[in-house]
Amino acid sequence: MHEYQGQPIDELVGSGKPVLIQYYADWCGPCQMLKPVLEELSKEITDVTFYRVNIESYRDLAVSAGIQSIPTVVVYKDGKEKVREAGFKPKHLMETWIKANK
Repeated sequence: MHEYQGQPIDELVGSGKPVLIQYYADWCGPCQMLKPVLEELSKEITDVTFYRVNIESYRDLAVSAGIQSIPTVVVYKDGKEKVREAGFKPKHLMETWIKANK
């Protein structure tokens, strides 16, 4: 799982491989609960690239992505948003959701 470092988002999601981005904040309890779930899944689902975006550091990106609550997980495919989900999900539900939407 990669921490977003400010690279152009179009380059990130247009890599040809599905990209999952978790929008989070350090003060968000459900975000912190989701972090280890996504870290594990990033090692198991290797055909998806996983990123985390701290909305406190990259507020403009969160606004342009239409993030209204956190955690929000967005899957991008072929450079376009495919699906998003807000809130915490346990590992088995998140795994099913990712595999169905990659």
